[in-house]
Amino acid sequence: MATIPPTRDEMFYSGPSTAAEYRRRVQQQDRERAAMRADELAAQMSPAKAAEERIRIWERLHALRLPVTSAHALVEVVAKQTRLTIGDVRAEQQRRSADLTQATGDSK
Repeated sequence: MATIPPTRDEMFYSGPSTAAEYRRRVQQQDRERAAMRADELAAQMSPAKAAEERIRIWERLHALRLPVTSAHALVEVVAKQTRLTIGDVRAEQQRRSADLTQATGDSK
């Protein structure tokens, strides 16, 4: 998500003039963050997105990496929360492992 630079007026804005104004601004920011998270959660389950993309969204939302081992307990969690099959998640694990192996093999 790109951040829009502040306008000249915003750069010199000293903040809310009342506690009520500050509360309203904080509540609005909370609503915006909640809406963005809801959009991301919907995207992680979207059948329009590839398995790799859904898993990357899951990783970003949870600040975790997809486990390397196929028997790891998180494999089932990732599958459930992304609405992928366990086979899809394991295929992504294998793809990543192959990419890593290829990358390290090419650098020698």
